[in-house]
Amino acid sequence: MRLRNKPRAVGEIADNPQSITTIPADFKGKWQTKFAETQPLNVEIGSGKGRFIIEMAKAYPKQNFIGIELQPSVAIMILEKQLLEKLPNLYLIQANGENLTDYFATDEVANLYLNFSDPWPKKRHAKRRLTHKIFLAMYEQVLQPEGKVTFKTDNRGLFEFSLMSFNAYGAQFEQLSLDLHNSPEITDNIETEYEQRFSQMGHPIYLAKIQFAGAK
Repeated sequence: MRLRNKPRAVGEIADNPQSITTIPADFKGKWQTKFAETQPLNVEIGSGKGRFIIEMAKAYPKQNFIGIELQPSVAIMILEKQLLEKLPNLYLIQANGENLTDYFATDEVANLYLNFSDPWPKKRHAKRRLTHKIFLAMYEQVLQPEGKVTFKTDNRGLFEFSLMSFNAYGAQFEQLSLDLHNSPEITDNIETEYEQRFSQMGHPIYLAKIQFAGAK
């Protein structure tokens, strides 16, 4: 999908450091200073237009949330919603989510969310998939010992790759669903924009929630 360029995006992002940053490495180990209260920190990599991260922040006011989005023209959509909502437990990053260990200290994150990540379907691009072992090692480093990664996709190929990747890495499966919207887990599921669209098209939504088994 081609993104429409929004010339104002870069300037508006720069004008609102109270809500968003483009230099997340500056806050490594200090993210709690960006919130009204010190609370468990949850991070979504690839927040799109922001429906999921905003609704999570509303649903769980006793937790803090960070949404990471690479594209300025998309990140500004979340920013503009947050400027209206003024949620005290939400902060945004406009940067590449692949560099997670540059942004977060060891054990700084309570939970990670990967929602409808780019499947990178070509075999030669497998290392770019956010469930590749390279990224799993980063997640394990920044997550607290009891932290979890929740992964959702409509792409069967990516889901199968991810299950094999999780298993080979030695992760523990906390929850699995081959059709989330027709399973008991739907009770507390907050949808993304992509999830709504794909579900309406009749695509099953796959979910895996994992925890890393190794002690730090």
